[in-house]
Amino acid sequence: MLSVLSPVSGTAVGLSEIPDPVFAQGMVGPGTAIRPRDGLQEAVAPVTGKVAKLHAHAFVLLGEGGRGVLVHLGIDTVKLDGAGFDKLVEEGAEIEAGRPMIRWNPADVTARGLSPIVPIVALDADGDVISRAGTGEIEQGDLLFQWA
Repeated sequence: MLSVLSPVSGTAVGLSEIPDPVFAQGMVGPGTAIRPRDGLQEAVAPVTGKVAKLHAHAFVLLGEGGRGVLVHLGIDTVKLDGAGFDKLVEEGAEIEAGRPMIRWNPADVTARGLSPIVPIVALDADGDVISRAGTGEIEQGDLLFQWA
């Protein structure tokens, strides 16, 4: 069982709340989403593992058993071309859960007309492998869900 921690603080709302059908319908994979609190913050690693992909607005960590966890900071934030995001680690690095990955401010994303909601997705997984998905107010580093 892989425990996936919340990369940001906010309100856990589930994938269906994401204003993007690809994420909302679980086409990327099962998981959940968080409406982050406004203010400058550092999104942290939800699992211990290797940084497989690192973009200014998103990252994939390969955790236990090679399972990939995607954290996407906002929707369509690739359009910002990195503006408002600071990468704090390097691709390929081995990191511990809870390590700061990207500094950003969700209010800046909202001000640019985009949704700051944060999908956290179990890549290449079936829909029924996620359990104990957190709901309501959640703090960074709290258990978000477990991946069987």
